Amino acid sequence: MRVVLAEDLFILRDGLVRTLIEHGFEVVAAVDNGPSLRKALIDHRPDIAVVDVRLPPSYTDEGLQVALEARRRTPGLPVLVLSQYVEQLYARELLADEAGAVGYLLKDRVSNIGQFVDAVTRVAAGGTVMDPYVISKLLTRGDARGRTAELSPREREVLELMAEGRSNAAISQRLGVTMSAVTKHTGAIFDKLGLPPSDDDNRRVLAVLAYLNR
Repeated sequence: MRVVLAEDLFILRDGLVRTLIEHGFEVVAAVDNGPSLRKALIDHRPDIAVVDVRLPPSYTDEGLQVALEARRRTPGLPVLVLSQYVEQLYARELLADEAGAVGYLLKDRVSNIGQFVDAVTRVAAGGTVMDPYVISKLLTRGDARGRTAELSPREREVLELMAEGRSNAAISQRLGVTMSAVTKHTGAIFDKLGLPPSDDDNRRVLAVLAYLNR
């Protein structure tokens, strides 16, 4: 699996490169700024981009914007964003095209090698992965107006795990409930959020987007 990595801190970038290579990924480019990331994504057309939100020269959200630009150019390009902070806007922008294959991890999480590698793998396979702490913080923000307020406590738990990119089987295991119970809860979530029958993966992304737009 071919990876383009963008991270301006040399020590972290070098560590991520080593981790990815050790776990069977091919790092085709490792860059430290926005313009170099843009060129690497065009030149290499990777299977996934792992991108720090804040890159030189602007140190604002240049990494995220370059990645989103690349997804517009190559629809569905998998992108895993790394951020120092919880920013709801970043998560919403990532999910806005409803195509999936996106992830948002806090940089603190990359020290957990298993979690980082799992996130890269799942996003590259088309999944949606949100950092559990990001989801926890977003869950406590706002006044919960709108359709998400209609969800039961258990349905909110299921939606939170969906936002982490978990499958129904993984949710069943995490919550200690049957698969049929999870299926019932996800169906109720889709109904309450007004998501008509369609491709299930797409509805999961739309549900997460509705959740983040509370």
